[in-house]
Amino acid sequence: MSTTLITGGRVITATRDSVEDILIEDGRIARLGDLGDFPADRVVDASGKLVIPGGIDPHTHMDTPAGDTFISDDFYTGTVAAAVGGTTTIIDFPIQEKGDDPRVSLEEWFGKSEGKAAIDWAFHQIIADLPPAYLPSLGALIDEGVSSFKLFMAYPNAWMLDDGAIFSALQWTSDNGGLIMLHCENGPAIEVLIQQAIAAGHTEPRFHAATRPSIAEGEATSRAIALAEIARVPVYVVHMSAAEALSAVGLARGRGLPVYAETCPQYLLLSEDKLASPGFQGAKYVCSPPLRDPSHHDKLWEGLAAGNLQVVSTDHAPFHYKDQKQMGRGDFTKIPNGMPGVEWRVSLLYNFGVRENRISLNRWVEITSTNAAKLFGIYPQKGEIAPGSDGDVVIFDPDRPQTLSAETQMTNCDYNPYEGWTLQGAPDTVLVRGEPVVSDGQFVGRAGMGRFIKRRPAETLATDLIS
Repeated sequence: MSTTLITGGRVITATRDSVEDILIEDGRIARLGDLGDFPADRVVDASGKLVIPGGIDPHTHMDTPAGDTFISDDFYTGTVAAAVGGTTTIIDFPIQEKGDDPRVSLEEWFGKSEGKAAIDWAFHQIIADLPPAYLPSLGALIDEGVSSFKLFMAYPNAWMLDDGAIFSALQWTSDNGGLIMLHCENGPAIEVLIQQAIAAGHTEPRFHAATRPSIAEGEATSRAIALAEIARVPVYVVHMSAAEALSAVGLARGRGLPVYAETCPQYLLLSEDKLASPGFQGAKYVCSPPLRDPSHHDKLWEGLAAGNLQVVSTDHAPFHYKDQKQMGRGDFTKIPNGMPGVEWRVSLLYNFGVRENRISLNRWVEITSTNAAKLFGIYPQKGEIAPGSDGDVVIFDPDRPQTLSAETQMTNCDYNPYEGWTLQGAPDTVLVRGEPVVSDGQFVGRAGMGRFIKRRPAETLATDLIS
């Protein structure tokens, strides 16, 4: 039995703030308190630093096909980047192909991840085709530990499901505790705007945002909430970028509805003017939903502080600028959609959230770890520092500066959307089940250290409104 003792750190969880030692035995937290010179195989001095639960990013895309190319991070490079950034668990997305039983893609994604992941991982299942005959397969996925399902209200003729299919999926979850996650944009309206823009010769990256207005996100979010309310089940809105969408969530939660939502650092910190960068540089910032006008930023920060947004994920989906984003020269619709982010999420939220007094230390832990664990059925195994929880621990140095740069990042991408930004605060040591994967800010783990985490249905979501 291996033991790790973390001494002298300021332990921050969603509910606690105290100086105490942590003993990890055989991969799990065994004891907390003043443990003095308790014998251990490994002793880590955390004096003067914050000790937090390992981050959970519940929205990443590794080794994923995108048209004629693939996301540039696989399950090794992407999880190395996550570890260096203080994330110890990711939840990724197998993608069902139309006409296939959804379990086919799950097996494919196991092949992509097993033996590669340097941290723990789990899966949501993307559903792009849902005739009634496939509903039993969703129950089989829950038995496999995949208890949440992402559906699209956007991308007609590709991944979009109509309202009837979405409603059927929502109704189905009432009996088994599955959770439907929805990409909320009005796909048909956006498609009309895209075709009009192309016909008018508007092909530059900035028209990606112009054809996906914030009201299209707000409308779809309201519709998603209405469908879930009729079905009397919870719903989770992914990667929220728009004040109109947040308003719909706030109104629903004010009525006691079990509606949950996430946003991403890019929607808190980057603006749509990036899409108009000189030359073709704006292609680096093409993601969906698109970056918005800065007026949306404060609303989203307020939503995080008030509890109407429960999680900050990344929608991590990097593509190289040189040979992948360039595919969209002359037609913005061909620019691969996505940005890197898993490596900087925890630090960005500390620097711009905690240090700028937008959120508390406890809220920082909630939105980067604990709430995701609760919503996706892995709490208190993950997202907590308590006896019995996995020894996934981040020792975070609040005084450690870091400058974000493509030259030094672990993410397999030839640009950094935050290039040159200097942050105050960075992970120093990262443990997965008590084993170091990061030491002094450097990756020291190995491929295959991670384990697949089977998730439970989140049974309490219909009655407990997580803030």
